[in-house]
Amino acid sequence: MSRQLNKTYEPQEVEDRTYRFWLEKKYFHAVRDPKKKPYTIVIPPPNITGKLHMGHALDETLQDILIRWRRMQGYCALWLPGTDHASIATEAKIVEAMRKEGLTKEQIGREAFLERAWAWKEQYGGRIVEQLKKLGSSCDWDRERFTLDEGCSKAVREVFVRLYEKGLIYRGERIINWCPHCKTSISDAEVEFEERDGFFWHLRYPFKDGSGYLELATTRPETMLGDTAVAVHPEDERYKHLVGKTLILPLVGREIPVIADEYVERDFGTGVVKITPAHDPNDFEVGLRHNLEVINVMNEDGSINENGGKYAGLPGLEARKRIVDDLKEQGYLVRVEPIKHNVGSCYRCGTIVEPRVSKQWFVKMKPLAEPAIEAVRSGKTRFIPDRYAKIYYHWMENIRDWCISRQLWWGHRIPAWYCQDCGETIVAREAPHACPKCGSTHLEQDPDTLDTWFSSALWPFSTLGWPDKTPDLEYFYPTDTLVTGYDIIFFWVARMIFSGMEHMGETPFRTVLIHGLVRDEKGRKMSKSLGNGIDPLEIIDKYGADALRFTLATGNSPGNDMRFSQDKVEASRNFANKIWNAARFILMNLEGHDVPCTLPEELSLEDKWIVDSFNRLTKEVTDNLEHFELGIAVQKLYDFLWDEFCDWYIEISKIRLNSGDEKAAQNARQVLVWCMSSTMQLLHPFMPFITEEIWQALPHSGESIMISKWPEYDENHCFPKAAEEMRKIMEAVRAVRNRRAEMNVPPSRRARLYIATAMPETFRAGIPIFERLAWASSVEIGPSFTLDGAVTIVTPDAKLFIPTDELVDKKAELARLTKELESAKKQFATAEAKLKNEKFLAKAPANVVEGVRQNAAKLKEHIALIESSIKEMQ
Repeated sequence: MSRQLNKTYEPQEVEDRTYRFWLEKKYFHAVRDPKKKPYTIVIPPPNITGKLHMGHALDETLQDILIRWRRMQGYCALWLPGTDHASIATEAKIVEAMRKEGLTKEQIGREAFLERAWAWKEQYGGRIVEQLKKLGSSCDWDRERFTLDEGCSKAVREVFVRLYEKGLIYRGERIINWCPHCKTSISDAEVEFEERDGFFWHLRYPFKDGSGYLELATTRPETMLGDTAVAVHPEDERYKHLVGKTLILPLVGREIPVIADEYVERDFGTGVVKITPAHDPNDFEVGLRHNLEVINVMNEDGSINENGGKYAGLPGLEARKRIVDDLKEQGYLVRVEPIKHNVGSCYRCGTIVEPRVSKQWFVKMKPLAEPAIEAVRSGKTRFIPDRYAKIYYHWMENIRDWCISRQLWWGHRIPAWYCQDCGETIVAREAPHACPKCGSTHLEQDPDTLDTWFSSALWPFSTLGWPDKTPDLEYFYPTDTLVTGYDIIFFWVARMIFSGMEHMGETPFRTVLIHGLVRDEKGRKMSKSLGNGIDPLEIIDKYGADALRFTLATGNSPGNDMRFSQDKVEASRNFANKIWNAARFILMNLEGHDVPCTLPEELSLEDKWIVDSFNRLTKEVTDNLEHFELGIAVQKLYDFLWDEFCDWYIEISKIRLNSGDEKAAQNARQVLVWCMSSTMQLLHPFMPFITEEIWQALPHSGESIMISKWPEYDENHCFPKAAEEMRKIMEAVRAVRNRRAEMNVPPSRRARLYIATAMPETFRAGIPIFERLAWASSVEIGPSFTLDGAVTIVTPDAKLFIPTDELVDKKAELARLTKELESAKKQFATAEAKLKNEKFLAKAPANVVEGVRQNAAKLKEHIALIESSIKEMQ
């Protein structure tokens, strides 16, 4: 069945209708088939709070290209979709909505709060899924998952209990990263560091015995309220004799010891550091080694708590100012030194993170990291580009224990209960009825939830039914390709690898395809603050999803950022219009004719050339996709369709279509249909909508292009000799056209063409092509020609002559060229005078001088070209 194509391509009309057709036919649904090899991609689950942005659009486009390609290759291709509950972001939205009602979480209680959160999820959580569909994402929506659904929740509980029973999950007081705004702990990977301006406050800490003081420096003077020691290096000769002495903590009056620890860098600053175990991870480790008191001086919101004495209740920065003023007033402040240093902030809200001692749940990472490192080293999982493996190794080899508890209500609640009578901790898959130690029923579940990344770390197998041994899990795991940005290697990729190795015994995916960021046309990162973000949905509404997808794929290379501009989208839209018009031309020439989508038995020279070119294209595009060179593949498709097929073959085909020779015309129709249909199949993963519409309009067999067979390289379609001969003819045609353009000769002015060549048969086959595309009134071919007053054109395989008087009115043309030469010489003289003027060279901006220099060079070339033309005409 075929359909007519409208005069112009209207993506808004085509795309929604086509997507509904695919959904109704269940083409996205992967049905397990033991005769087929599986190919699986799990989607990086977007947050339910999210809105489609260019990063999503790129990520989903690359995945869709791969899944559509493999589906056409005959794989049982599963693209498993889903969304993430996004604990911090979602809870923040619910809390903000409640704040406008004058309510807090604590006022309504946990149960009522979660009811609101689920209601919000039902109302807004599916928005991004609908937006992904607008992009053309061919996900298996029947298998859509959510990180808080019952299956994923069961997997989370199972993993927590297993790791706890193995001693890999523990609860204890350690330094964690605390976000005062989100009021929750966050993991090391969720802290973003950036260089900021700051200060070193140099302070004096006096000895108790009045014998002097030690000088040290700090970037956070407010934490001194929690100092419990001052440390020096044990081999530092300057301070060895002071180890063991007692200092008086300024402003507080607390006695603190001088200790020796190798953590101290002798050559940094004064070689003396304050030790605040409750507010610095390194100090915490020092405190453990020396059995120091741990004094937390901060509240959850970053203000000073009751341990801060007279500064209690002050916000962090205000406390800092007051403390510095008091230190100065009391003579403890030596000097203030401006510095630049790295400051950590919450990746969600940007608030400066406070290291803070807290009782939390942790995962022991070293035993889990080792198999995950080996999985990449051994090649079970490979990064593309492989340079990202080094980043992965560095992080995994230096990994610290992972803080997994969050002080939030929206999320997976920690499956741990505490006996209120004997203090026993019970970790279980289901809620216990009584304490196994004392039999008490007074049990309270831990109020905290798990880090969102804890559940998404299980995504490749929890979504397939684990911990149950489901048929999907057995067939589709491990998955094949993970497509993601380089910014979440630590957040997600590494955690999935060690989780897969621990719980499934094998890596969760064979390949990690890393892509870069989509930046604006100036190379800047898209952000709200810069106001340079571009809404993909607006691009789709204006230009169509295919134009957006083609833009994102063009020039894309693994691991590298790309620049996005409106001009590029317009170029993609123009490409869509080009192939649409080509398809309409073919269809107009099929009217009244029964044309199969097969090649004819007899192929002309140009037929063999285009078939050979397409055959090579098939091999190269397939190879590019196998190597994840998606940008190279799509560029080759563009070049073939625009240049070889549309600008050359279609134009050449018109000779036979209009020849009156029905057999020749029918052969041309068959080649046009076969080539257009086959090329649409290669292009389909990149531009699914327009290719489906065109394919359906052309003679074809099968229901849809997306389940048609991917073209394969065919030795029977190799015509290297014919292709080479055709390229020689094309090169000669191009040379004639270029020379005529240089001489401003219109296509309507036809002229005799003489071709001197050692390969007359090759060029004789191209006579109709020269007549149509080189505007020759007649063509004569021979070993040599001697012509007076002829324009000569030389290619590697021929020398071509055109009588000058047939191209131009010699007298009028000489007059025009003479006038143009005079003008060019005047302009050149002006430019040359400027370049010899020392005042101009000294005062003019460098870019202006360079512009004049480049213009002079172009004028010089132009003058030589005009003089050459005049000489030939005389």
